[in-house]
Amino acid sequence: MATTFQHACSVPLARALVRSRAIPVSALTLSTPSRSPLSDSRVLLGLSEEELRQLATGLGQQSYRGKQVHHLMYKSKAKDVESFSHLPQAFRDALKEAGWKVGRSPVHKSVMAADGTIKILLKLEDNRLIETVGIPIDNGKGPYRLTACVSSQVGCPLKCSFCATGKGGYSRNLRSHEIVEQVLAIEEIFNHRVTNVVFMGMGEPMLNLKSVLEAHRCLNKEVQIGQRMMTISTVGVPNTIKMLASHKLQSTLAVSLHAPNQKLRETIVPSAKSYPLNALMSDCKEYFLTTGRRVSFEYTLLAGVNDEVDHANELAELLHAYGSGYHVNLIPFNPIDDSEFRRPYKKSVLAFAAALETRKVTVSIRQTRGLDAGAACGQLRNEFQKKPIAEEESQSTTTELQLVSA
Repeated sequence: MATTFQHACSVPLARALVRSRAIPVSALTLSTPSRSPLSDSRVLLGLSEEELRQLATGLGQQSYRGKQVHHLMYKSKAKDVESFSHLPQAFRDALKEAGWKVGRSPVHKSVMAADGTIKILLKLEDNRLIETVGIPIDNGKGPYRLTACVSSQVGCPLKCSFCATGKGGYSRNLRSHEIVEQVLAIEEIFNHRVTNVVFMGMGEPMLNLKSVLEAHRCLNKEVQIGQRMMTISTVGVPNTIKMLASHKLQSTLAVSLHAPNQKLRETIVPSAKSYPLNALMSDCKEYFLTTGRRVSFEYTLLAGVNDEVDHANELAELLHAYGSGYHVNLIPFNPIDDSEFRRPYKKSVLAFAAALETRKVTVSIRQTRGLDAGAACGQLRNEFQKKPIAEEESQSTTTELQLVSA
């Protein structure tokens, strides 16, 4: 690729675009298709202003044209090179001839809930569908907030028992621009800046850490969303929490715990067998010591499964055993089709929270949003893509997590 690339732009830019912005996720083995039909695409979305300036000069244009491209993509939300109407036609033609594209996908479907939450399906270049959710908060008690809940994979290979995404199968990791574009799509629909980003949509972010970190950088530097306004969620993948800690981001790490002991957690989160609870908690403790950022624990309450007061007391003991300052975010189960799990009664949720507070654990209860829009991860996508994975791919999507020595 490098030889043909240098015909289109300057050598410094070629080096800039092929360099890795993040460490490789070598600590895990993922038996997924190695072939990627999208790997050779030249995508503008995700590039910094400096990289775009270099691209412009490499194509015989003045440097400021790159700044214009930056504004058109990140501010004006231009979706294709031909819509760069402020640029000379010769520059647009040169970009297209060199194989450059913006990297935006069309909205395949959008659904609005009564509470204002909007879920959209984006149709990617390979016809895969991914979900992203826009959650507005305007209660008159503070500034307007708009949270984008973004996906990091097409589907998810971890198959947590209560999650709709896992039921829909897994295809591939998202490229960094496919993560960034979700935020821009939400901004377009709401005609408002996204203030918060949570990597809590379809997929396990830590299984696509390189692209997630690249998207995080772009959202922070180019889209201008503060690091403290972003949250990266994980159910736990061996060694990756340590890897994330090494970047010392100012964003929140949210660990999906869902159970206070190993035995129960294995029934809810199958991948827990490869990453024991004590190892996960030790890594969370080290993450706090390395970054100074407290870890938030997500705990989905499933009626009659993990929502008893005894479970809350056991959870408090677990957290206290690994330090202090942790925060628990309780999530009443969001019902999905064909699930054996039920949403707990409000009384049970409040009792669970009270038990944690009594044991000096900071707790919050997530307000359920978008119930009438199928806002649980994977619900809407499963409606529109019944067979999301090709037959030949489905046989190689079993994820095998291996604990590899650092």
